[in-house]
Amino acid sequence: MKLYYSPLACSLADHIALEEAGVDYDSEAVDLKTKRTASGRDFSEVTAKNYVPVLVLEGGEILTENVAVLDWIAAQFPQLGVSEPLGRTRVLEALTYVTTELHHGFKPMWHGGTDDDKAQARNVLGAKLQYVADTLRGDYLFGDTPSVADFYLFVMLLWAVRFDVPTPPALELLRSRLKARPAVQRAMAQEGLR
Repeated sequence: MKLYYSPLACSLADHIALEEAGVDYDSEAVDLKTKRTASGRDFSEVTAKNYVPVLVLEGGEILTENVAVLDWIAAQFPQLGVSEPLGRTRVLEALTYVTTELHHGFKPMWHGGTDDDKAQARNVLGAKLQYVADTLRGDYLFGDTPSVADFYLFVMLLWAVRFDVPTPPALELLRSRLKARPAVQRAMAQEGLR
């Protein structure tokens, strides 16, 4: 299995999930500007989408899109999902919220938005993060253990720090709690992050 990632991109969530699972895997960084992998390969040979994450499975199948990759990881490693009757559905619901409402909300910050665009995005994201904080069911999104949805949320919380997005205290604690986990530290170190 091989993960293609870009440092501090949403693929960090997949990197963390694989570390948390304790599975053997390879990983390779991708420069999203040049579309080249760390080994010099043209990334379009891996996926025509030309963005991360990409997870190449043992049989050569290729998974793309963060929600799909994280769902697959949680299916393979149930400790990273939620075991209640609607567990998988709740995780997909949370992953979808993170990708559509939070991840996409950062677009003006990453892609040359005006100062007004960025200010408006900060306000909208702050409100959406407050919604997430209000729905926490324990130390993590679903209780006392993290799920793949927490790992994706963690990346958004790192982006919130980077772009001065107001973050509720409960999510600041969640970010700190996750950042202290050994798997998170390993994934971040592999990506050259602190």
